[in-house]
Amino acid sequence: MTRPALLIASRALGPVAPFLESAYRVFRLWEGPPGDATDDITAVVVAGEDVLDMGVLEHLPNLRHVACFTSGYDGLDLDWCRARGLIVTHAPAVNHEDVADHALGLILAARRRIVDGDRMVRAGQWVIEQRLITPAMRGCRVGIVGLGAIGEALALRVEAMGCVVEWWGPRDKPGAAWPRAGSLVEMAAGSDILVVACRADETNRGLVSAEVIEALGPGGLLVNVARGSLIDEDALIAALKAGRLGGAALDVFETEPTPADRWAEVPNVVLTPHTAGATMAAVQGMLALLIQNLQAVAAGDPPVTPIP
Repeated sequence: MTRPALLIASRALGPVAPFLESAYRVFRLWEGPPGDATDDITAVVVAGEDVLDMGVLEHLPNLRHVACFTSGYDGLDLDWCRARGLIVTHAPAVNHEDVADHALGLILAARRRIVDGDRMVRAGQWVIEQRLITPAMRGCRVGIVGLGAIGEALALRVEAMGCVVEWWGPRDKPGAAWPRAGSLVEMAAGSDILVVACRADETNRGLVSAEVIEALGPGGLLVNVARGSLIDEDALIAALKAGRLGGAALDVFETEPTPADRWAEVPNVVLTPHTAGATMAAVQGMLALLIQNLQAVAAGDPPVTPIP
């Protein structure tokens, strides 16, 4: 029996291929078009944050399934997929606790100057400088943009540390355990730390604008574990260089990989390469859901985790 064919469209998912090759003929888009197998491909595997060229899908006449390896799917044109009757799946509720852990790590690294302290020790500079005498976490006002699974998990963590939590989103959440701010600018002005943890799409590109950054101010810390598109990155860098923003801790960027020289002269930043959700348990969970969804759709059964 001929194995079904699928196309992995995101280069970053190359390591996933060996786990699929026993059941599928796997083609890698970055190695070139699938050639004679074009008509055989019924599924495309993507990383949801990658912008997928829909022109690729248009040349796959028997495509039935677009499978996001990740929870996020902001790189996909869902309306386009649905208009063509494609099933779209993702991997929700797998790594939100890990992302919240990473967000907390970024907060501590930036606010308590942990990275600066590490550099000083390695350079033989065992001196308690003024900049290493930092604000405490207890009593800190934390504003969270987006009270989804990540936002709630982070709120619980910082509240346990004695922080005061507030959140903002475009829609209210009746029964939320923390108060909702009247506006994002208002919340930024009243926060010591502003954490971006909301879902991204074209409607909220640049949500954290220059106005929001200015409201957070020279004593504030901006943390992003969601998507780089949510922050006006040029405005962020300008504010950091001018001292109008106290600091930033970022796991995601406007362009990924972000150019190293873009950050070379930017002070008071802690940067990680989009690894907030990259734990072994999370990757295993996403892989398991990917395989389950591929098997279900191929068998004509309902997908396990369709995108609503």
